Amino acid sequence: MITPAFDLSQDPEFLILSIRVPYTRTSEFDLYIDGTDFKFFAKPYFLRLSLPGRIVEDGREKAKFDIDKGLVTLRVPKETSGEHFEGLQMLTSLLAPKGSRSAKPLIEDLSAGGGEGAGDDDEDEDEEDFDWQVEQEVYKESSEEELGVLQKYGFGNQRCGVFARLQEELSDVTDVKNPEGTTAAERRQGRLHAEESAFSPDHYLADLFEDDEIKGLLKFRPWWEKPSPSTEQEEEEVAAVSFTDDEKEQLRKFTNRSYLLDKTSRHQVWLGLVDVLLAYCYEARSTEGEHNVESPWTIRKLSGTLCWLETYSSLQDVLVSFGRRVLCYPLYRHFAMASAAVRDTTTILQSGRAGVLRCLLDIHRVFRENDPAYILNDLYITDYCVWIQRVKSKKMSALAVTLQKASLRKKDLELELEELEEAATMVADEEEEEDEEEGAASDCAPISHSDSGGASSDSSSSDSSDESEESEAEGQSCTESNVGGGGGGGGRRGGGGRASKDSPPQPQPVSAASHIPQEPTSTPSSASQGSSLLIQELGERVAEELRISQDSRANSGAVKADATSGSRSTGETLLEPSPRRNPLLIVGALEDRDESDFVG
Repeated sequence: MITPAFDLSQDPEFLILSIRVPYTRTSEFDLYIDGTDFKFFAKPYFLRLSLPGRIVEDGREKAKFDIDKGLVTLRVPKETSGEHFEGLQMLTSLLAPKGSRSAKPLIEDLSAGGGEGAGDDDEDEDEEDFDWQVEQEVYKESSEEELGVLQKYGFGNQRCGVFARLQEELSDVTDVKNPEGTTAAERRQGRLHAEESAFSPDHYLADLFEDDEIKGLLKFRPWWEKPSPSTEQEEEEVAAVSFTDDEKEQLRKFTNRSYLLDKTSRHQVWLGLVDVLLAYCYEARSTEGEHNVESPWTIRKLSGTLCWLETYSSLQDVLVSFGRRVLCYPLYRHFAMASAAVRDTTTILQSGRAGVLRCLLDIHRVFRENDPAYILNDLYITDYCVWIQRVKSKKMSALAVTLQKASLRKKDLELELEELEEAATMVADEEEEEDEEEGAASDCAPISHSDSGGASSDSSSSDSSDESEESEAEGQSCTESNVGGGGGGGGRRGGGGRASKDSPPQPQPVSAASHIPQEPTSTPSSASQGSSLLIQELGERVAEELRISQDSRANSGAVKADATSGSRSTGETLLEPSPRRNPLLIVGALEDRDESDFVG
């Protein structure tokens, strides 16, 4: 017989069943309704459900068949009007025949009988009294060989011998080199050592100070951040989460079973569930909800349960292990990403069984499409998908409250993060100060140069034209005096009198600009006499021009003094031209010197 695809919904009066049975005839339909039992037959399809509430057959039931879609829609009245049926989306648990229970291979639970509460017996064991008359045996220390055989792992630590047949795929599934012969304590020590070796301070600090991309990931809102039902509306938790057709199909494929777990094993199963959900939440946020080829590796690597077959003893151990692995292995190694995953996991647990089941189904799909990560489905995820459908909602709510109150701090990870950040911050501050000092120095140098250059350029541009005219005229006059046979040496000794009357003593540009041969002091007096006659003749010709040049010199002297003082304030050494702007003044000075030499 074939189990058809089906879906359930409800309203206050009716239970609505949608059953897909293509290629069947309406004359072959058969229904059976009795309390919580529902059976449907349409050759070759057969569906048997154990419902969470009672239904009746009182003539109000209706059936509708869509031939094109092959869909049968049944409306069956509830026995108690207004009753809310919980867990209608837990399709796997609905498929189990009432009263039948199965455990691991070769183990069958026969004590449940046909009671309605058989599915919750494992939760009620906490309330049973302990049997103090249990049979006791003398302690016998087991050998190493026997301990190696007894090492177990997987969901509820109920599996062993799996990796002995999968040596080639072992390294791609778990980091434990010898799962069959490694105790739980040895696995934990190996995990801690591997995390310390994998931690990279450089990678951590890079993500800490260059966190623009991480800030964007922290703003991402996954599907579970929608408003969730409050505690008073727990009966509506199913309506808050919807499953896709593929997820529903996968739920129908699961084999329903119950699990014989003692109190310690149940505690470890709950902690393992939190560990797996933390890894899933980090992966979903880091990829913004779009799984990629690295998703199986990320989920497996961040979960100590999946990667090291770890069994935790407290919720704080789970948080510390996850926080350490976030800072050691994935692409984004930021403490804020770990904190965000903790908050996300709390939100998922608050959404109830449906929210957790949807996450587990997504993990199951990711592993199913990856080789050899599918092995983790057989060891953990499939059992979690079946088991979570039968747990009590109040247990889930209590775990969410506990996780919300838990705290994860950097110092709890024992990776010296605070000291590392403090040292990095000091180095960054020092580098910033050095950069500021260099920037200030580089800014000051061009500014002072431009200021002085602006002032000097104006004065030098005006002076250069005057100096060029001066030097050209001086050269002409000195050439004429040289042709006349004048002696430059005597003129240089006695010509300071008139120059000091017009302006303060300044270096004479005559010797630098005019290339007059320097005669020795023993020059004959005839040469000086001829030179003085020539100068006297030239002086008479330009007597009138001298008076005009003196007036113009008085007007331009003030402008030149301002420009000269501006250039001196900048610290630059400039050639100061003679205040005698007319070349004929130089001729007059030379004449006076020659006369004084001649008199002497």
